[in-house]
Amino acid sequence: MNQLFSRLALVDVYRDVIRNIVSLRESQDLFDDLTDKPEEWLLAQRVETEVKPPPYQSRTPVIHRPFEDAEWFNAITWPFKNWQINRYSDGSFGVWYGCNAVETTVFESAYHWYRGLLSDAGFEHESVSIERKLYSVGCNAALLDFRPLVRNQYPDLIHKTDYTLAQSVGTRIHREGHPGLLTLSARHPIGENYVIFNPAVLSNPRHHCQLTYRLEAQHIFVEQTPGAPWLKISIDEI
Repeated sequence: MNQLFSRLALVDVYRDVIRNIVSLRESQDLFDDLTDKPEEWLLAQRVETEVKPPPYQSRTPVIHRPFEDAEWFNAITWPFKNWQINRYSDGSFGVWYGCNAVETTVFESAYHWYRGLLSDAGFEHESVSIERKLYSVGCNAALLDFRPLVRNQYPDLIHKTDYTLAQSVGTRIHREGHPGLLTLSARHPIGENYVIFNPAVLSNPRHHCQLTYRLEAQHIFVEQTPGAPWLKISIDEI
C-alpha cells in the first residue's frame, strides 16, 4: 500500500463530470399532452432546461434556499448522506462517483443495474426497463492520479468484482482527508472515473440528458429519445 501511494502524482481537475442516477423522465410526462411524438418531447425538455434559472449553488443550500436544493441533493449530496458499500468504500463513509463521458456512466451503471439488482432479484431473463437522469457537475480539486498505475502495476484496483484493494485505498484516502482520486473505469475500456470523498469540491449541478435502459434478450438497449436505441450493450460486456 505504501509503495502504491509513493508513486502517485496529483492532477489538477477543473472540469464538468457526468453523474448518472435513477430518475423518471419527468419532462416527458409534462409535455406528452402537447404532442404524441417522442422527438418533440425531447425538444420541449431541452427548451425547458435552457430557460430555467441556474441551479442553486450554495454550499449549504438547505439553510439558504430550502425549496431549491433538489438538484443539488440528487446530483451531489445523496451518496454522502446515504452510505453504501461500493468499490472505494466499505460502507462506513460516503463516496461520490462521476465519469468523464456519458458512455462511461452507462457502462458503469448498467453493470450495477444488471449484476447488482436484476440478477439478485431473479429478473435477469425478464424484459425490464429503468430510467436515468444525467447531470453535469463541476469538479475543482487536486485529485490523486491512479490512472498510470492501474493497468499493469495494480490491476486489482479495477478488478471486476473484488473490491478489497480499492476499499483499503478508499479507507486511507478518507481517513487522511484527500478530496478524491481519478482512475480508469473497470467497465468501459476508454473511460475514466472521478471518485470524490469531499462534497466541497463539487458544484453547479446541471441537467445533461435523460436515458432509458431496456433489458431484452441478454442485451441492454440504451435510449436517449424514447423508442430509439442509441447504444447496445451485451451482458457479456459488463
